[in-house]
Parts: sequence; C-alpha cells; structure tokens
Amino acid sequence: MLLDTASLYFRAYFGVPDSVKAPDGTPVNAVRGLLDFIARLVQDRRPDDLVACMDADWRPAWRVELIPSYKAHRVAEETEAGPDEEEVPDALSPQVPVIEAVLDALGIARVGVAGYEADDVIGTLAGRAAGPVDIVTGDRDLYQLVDDARGVRVLYPLKGVGTLQVTDEAWLRAKYGVDGPGYADLALLRGDPSDGLPGVPGIGEKTAAKLLATYGDLAGIMAAVDDPSSRLTPAQRKRLDEARDYLAVAPKVVRVAGDVPLPDFDPALPVGPRHPQTLEELAARWGLGGSLDRLLSALRG
Repeated sequence: MLLDTASLYFRAYFGVPDSVKAPDGTPVNAVRGLLDFIARLVQDRRPDDLVACMDADWRPAWRVELIPSYKAHRVAEETEAGPDEEEVPDALSPQVPVIEAVLDALGIARVGVAGYEADDVIGTLAGRAAGPVDIVTGDRDLYQLVDDARGVRVLYPLKGVGTLQVTDEAWLRAKYGVDGPGYADLALLRGDPSDGLPGVPGIGEKTAAKLLATYGDLAGIMAAVDDPSSRLTPAQRKRLDEARDYLAVAPKVVRVAGDVPLPDFDPALPVGPRHPQTLEELAARWGLGGSLDRLLSALRG
C-alpha cells in the first residue's frame, strides 16, 4: 500500500475541525486526521507493506523547465536554491514535521527523493512491486498507474477513508473511456487548472476521450493531424497542430517518473512502534490521544 501522504494530510486538514488542538493550543487536526486515515486503512485492508510517499520537491525544476506554468499559481515564494515554497495553510505547515516524526517513531516507512514528487516515488515503487499494489490518493493524476494485469489500483477517498472508490481499468473505462496510460494522455489534452497545465484549447474531456478511442494514444492522434485523409474535423486538426510545442513536452510533465533513485528502506507494516519512548513523548506533547491509540491497535492486528 502506497500513501500519497501530502494528498491525505491536506484532506485530513480540511476534513477535521481545527478545534482539534495539542495541549498548548496548536492545531493538530491534520496529524490526528492522517493517523485515523492510516488506522482505518490498516484495519480494513491489512497490507503486508506500507509506504508513506513524500513530496521532497512538490514542483521539480525539470517539470517547470518544460511547462513554466506547472503549479505556478501555488508558489508562495521562489527560492534560488532548492524547491520553491508551496502555498500551504498557515495552520497546516507546522503540522507536517510532527506527521513525519510520528511516522518515523512508529516505524512506518517514509520515502521522499530530492528533485521528485511523491507521485514519482509511487510510480517507481508500483513499477517495481512483485505483487498487487493499492495506491491511496485524493489526486486523480495517479489513475495513470492503474494496471489490472499487475494488480495496481487506486483507492480514492470519497468521504474520509471510510468510503474509498476502488479505481481499476473497468472503472476508468466506464468513467473516461481510457485505461491507465490513456488517462495521462487524456489529462494532458484536457489540461488541469489545479496543476497549471493548459491543455489544448477547445479540446475538453469528452473530445479528448473520443480522439483517444479513435486513434489509440497521443502519438496516434498526432499522426492523424499529419494525415490529410484522417477524420479529424478541421477545427480539431488546427487546434492540435497549434498545440504541437505543448504536446511535445507535456507527456514528460504529466507522466509520473518510473526511475526514481530510491533509498534503501524497510516497507514492512510494523506491528509495534520502532521508537516507543519517542512516540510516547510525541503523543504527550501533541495530544495525539485516541488517534494514535487506534493506529497502534490496528497495527497490532
């Protein structure tokens, strides 16, 4: 089981009231919400391995060089060295180091790699996995990794993590008319304002799905643009032709990397905390109470 950690703690932050506070009055709604998410996932799904995948770089320079608008609207502050600072709610930022410390004390593997997003870590781990993989994320970008033959699914939280939409190829085909790799092509044609991806003007989701159904993939669509006998409408041909520069670079930006240089780590689901004393201190300092107890109980099985 691979967790898109930032996606889940953002959801926890917005889903759990900020009246949930540590003894000193600091909000810990994202921390406790995430611990409850993980407890429920462990209890309901019982994975052999669990990896909390992290954004070591939420907006990698190599993606920005190709498409400068990539996530540009979410930059709080540009920095010369290292990743730009992301716009994060004031009450959430201080909770992230607490989340990291708690996961480490529990012994839940936490993996982030400089220059890559959590999506890329997830893509690399999913590609290397010998058995089935469940990816837990509130980010539809990762639908591109769905692969029935390899048992890779996306569990997309609809309400908390009590209700998860199990996304497999049948679900993707029913909803979008594409498979996993086809979803990446659909996304780059349609665009995604939340990631600053412009898409092809005038090509919405339905048109993109129809084009992919007719021509197979992005390469097939572009071959049709160059083929005067293809059945593209004049308007579609013109729009796609004018978007050539964007379409030449967009696949590298939209598709998750599958070759991230991962550190050595132990992905096994712990049955008890790795550092009990540290965990006890964190629990007292941050008032983690029932949320941590529920997770420890779920881990014990």
